[in-house]
Amino acid sequence: MSDYTPDRWVVVKITTDKEPLYKVFACWYGGYAGSDSWQMNSGIVKIESTDDYYDFHGWSGSVYRCHKNCYGTNSYGGRVLQNFIDKADYKIEILPEDTNWKELNYACEV
Repeated sequence: MSDYTPDRWVVVKITTDKEPLYKVFACWYGGYAGSDSWQMNSGIVKIESTDDYYDFHGWSGSVYRCHKNCYGTNSYGGRVLQNFIDKADYKIEILPEDTNWKELNYACEV
């Protein structure tokens, strides 16, 4: 089990012939000597909320602690995600920032 705190994040909805699957797409800035990076979680199973953060729990046991004021992607992550959207054989959509995360149905397993 791992914990992650991304610099930027979005929730994507992946729709196939099964129930929709929701995932966190997370981005980090590389800084002066590093490279920007991204990661997508295994699929959201539960959400907890504090004043400043959402904790998205994944199928793998990982937790993405996402600051409520950091919704979106960095430039690199945005290009990667758009490439996924353009090339997928199924529908991938970025959910709006004002989505009520606790009301989504996270029943679909990976």
